[in-house]
Amino acid sequence: MASSSGTSSGSTTMVTNSGSEEDLRALMNERKRKRMISNRESARRSRMRKQKHLDDLMAQVSQLQNENHQILTRVSITTQRYLNVEAENSVLRAQANELSHRLQSLSDIIDSLNGCNNNIGGADGDGDCGGFNVAMIGFNEMDDHSFINPFNLAYLNQPIMASADNNMLQY
Repeated sequence: MASSSGTSSGSTTMVTNSGSEEDLRALMNERKRKRMISNRESARRSRMRKQKHLDDLMAQVSQLQNENHQILTRVSITTQRYLNVEAENSVLRAQANELSHRLQSLSDIIDSLNGCNNNIGGADGDGDCGGFNVAMIGFNEMDDHSFINPFNLAYLNQPIMASADNNMLQY
């Protein structure tokens, strides 16, 4: 009997070992399945994070493109305003230059007339005063004469017309 009890005790150990291996396999399979499910969930979350990041980047690209368009529009408007101001400044410079020349011409004429008024008949008494023969025109007539009076000269009463297109002065 000892042998049969030894035998039956040995087969119980085998059965116990087999049951234990099956439990171990089942436990390992369960862990493997859980790990696979966990990995799938982790991969899904990772894909969702990547998609959200991609969506955020696309929104940022759209916003930056919009801001870039607005900046380019403002630069274009500012450039156009600058060109307009530069053209206007060019016209004003031309007008200022012409007015400066006119003023200098008028100053020269006034200086000549003042020199003639102080020396009626000229220094040598021949009546020649800077190209004007004062002896031929009476002193009282000099104020009324249209050639001598600089304010009666027609070209001095013309408006200055300057254009930014060709930077030419027009009278």
